[in-house]
Amino acid sequence: MTEQTETQQRPALVVDFGAQYAQLIARRVREAGVYSEIVPHTATAEEIAAKNPVALILSGGPSSVYEEGAPQLDPAVFELGVPTLGICYGFQYMAQTLGGEVAHTGLREYGATDAHIPATDSTLLAGQPAEQNVWMSHGDQVSRAPEGFDVLATTDATKVAAFANEGRKLYGVQWHPEVKHSDHGQAIIENFLHRGAGLPADWNSDNVIAEQIERIREQVGDARVISALSGGVDSAVSTALVHKAIGDQLTAVFVDHGLLRKGEREQVEKDYVESTGVRLITVDAVDTFLGHLEGVTDPETKRKIIGREFIRAFEQVQRDLVEEAKATGGAPVKFLVQGTLYPDVVESGGGAGTANIKSHHNVGGLPDDLDFELVEPLRALFKDEVRAIGRELGIPEAIVGRQPFPGPGLGIRIIGEVTLERLEILREADAIAREELTKAGLDETIWQCPVVLLADVRSVGVQGDGRTYGHPIVLRPVSSEDAMTADWTRLPYDVLAKISNRITNEVREVNRVVLDVTSKPPATIEWE
Repeated sequence: MTEQTETQQRPALVVDFGAQYAQLIARRVREAGVYSEIVPHTATAEEIAAKNPVALILSGGPSSVYEEGAPQLDPAVFELGVPTLGICYGFQYMAQTLGGEVAHTGLREYGATDAHIPATDSTLLAGQPAEQNVWMSHGDQVSRAPEGFDVLATTDATKVAAFANEGRKLYGVQWHPEVKHSDHGQAIIENFLHRGAGLPADWNSDNVIAEQIERIREQVGDARVISALSGGVDSAVSTALVHKAIGDQLTAVFVDHGLLRKGEREQVEKDYVESTGVRLITVDAVDTFLGHLEGVTDPETKRKIIGREFIRAFEQVQRDLVEEAKATGGAPVKFLVQGTLYPDVVESGGGAGTANIKSHHNVGGLPDDLDFELVEPLRALFKDEVRAIGRELGIPEAIVGRQPFPGPGLGIRIIGEVTLERLEILREADAIAREELTKAGLDETIWQCPVVLLADVRSVGVQGDGRTYGHPIVLRPVSSEDAMTADWTRLPYDVLAKISNRITNEVREVNRVVLDVTSKPPATIEWE
């Protein structure tokens, strides 16, 4: 492995100015067939040059470039001769640093905006219409482009909405091409990468598998490894990838904490093991987890308890395997595999200047006295990339194509204290919803449909000529590509009616089903 970059390929670097969309930009670059990595805005020009980048993209951010304490980038970066694209804050920072002007004019643009492109033959905007809808999110404007830059686009409120210096291969747009709301956003990113930077579209899942196998073998050596296998897509793929790299050095550990959906234990123990050949140890820890969750209602506390007890379960398995190794002369267990993804890291405050939206059990919820070194082969990937890798590895479609499921399980889909009775209520309701969505052929339409039990809420109902006082169930169908943003899915009314009727008829403790129609942002996908 080279020291200058995390992959054998030279990367396009996304410079993170504290925007959660930095991860989304990296994903869009990969969609264009170019490998990407993210670096903080605090990286020096020397550090960036050491990665030997093929292109730079400067992300947006929540700050104003002229405010004291606003994120800065080493100005020498612009002298490296690397093709660079600035987006939103990155666009404004480039303009200001290179001699242009950024001002707070009082004219703000948020959401859908009409962009006017007088000349559509530029490198950045080639092949695009002269009038197009773009997605804006800014209160400052570039009021004057730097010397040597041509203005490529305007809006009614912004006279410099895009610019370019073709000689230096420096480009910028005020809007967010990385979000799907910008009609031709991906074309802008592809034009920059392929036309501006001259890069081929040659990065794919095969490269990831080969790179990670080499990386895993280098990290692990001859040591033994435990994998945290939950049955979800992320842990299933990370386990299979590590198994492909080191074979019998890996032992997969499945912790039944009682927070699983209906039938998940059987799916893991039978289907997954048969398809991968992984050695599996199942830990029955229902009583332990529920005991520690007794009386707990705060969602962050729940997450941290579940993360802590996961690790404690693995540590017990580690001690058992140590004794086994002593008896057989085998290697010690030093590593723990986790299916951490990019969105997990971002939402746990992993980006430079980003907020901690919620801790994930495998990022922000691990105990300080962790006794393992982590192996996280998917940490730089998005869900769609993980699914592609899983299919390449031969994981059954029933597992690799399943809806995302949070690491803390149903524990964070119960609003209130987690008890065995409440888990059984939610398990049955969740199973009905999933079954009806599958029957309706909607599994490919929605990203996931969390089913939430409002355990501390009761509502009046009537069933069989009698008054009931039951729990509400919330359906949260969402559409997303990467979990960074999401919109609620417009499910057919007849499907919603069937789900509601079955839940209220078959789950005795539930007398009301409601639909969550909130996007992300402002809400997160999960309720807790």
